Amino acid sequence: MYAVIATGGKQYRVSVGDEIFIEKLAGEAGDAVKFSEVLMVSDDNGTQVGTPTLDGAAVEAEIVKQGKQKKIIVFKYKAKKGFRRKKGHRQPYTRVRINAINV
Repeated sequence: MYAVIATGGKQYRVSVGDEIFIEKLAGEAGDAVKFSEVLMVSDDNGTQVGTPTLDGAAVEAEIVKQGKQKKIIVFKYKAKKGFRRKKGHRQPYTRVRINAINV
């Protein structure tokens, strides 16, 4: 059984027991999270597709960790003009474990 959920402007295919990295959510490690924007659910009985979401469907998860990804360097320059800008960025994320898919 799996579901497709939308969170943080992205879509994720999840099953029970999966751990995924998503855009940062408010909460501490151990807190429960409920994703109600379920786009599709597939199980032994077939596939249900929402228009755009499934009514009454939800995915329950638990926050495992809050963190930041590795630093990336953003460097801009213009040739022969002496223009240079260097900036670093670390994207925050939340790691969640999927506990249940409710239809």
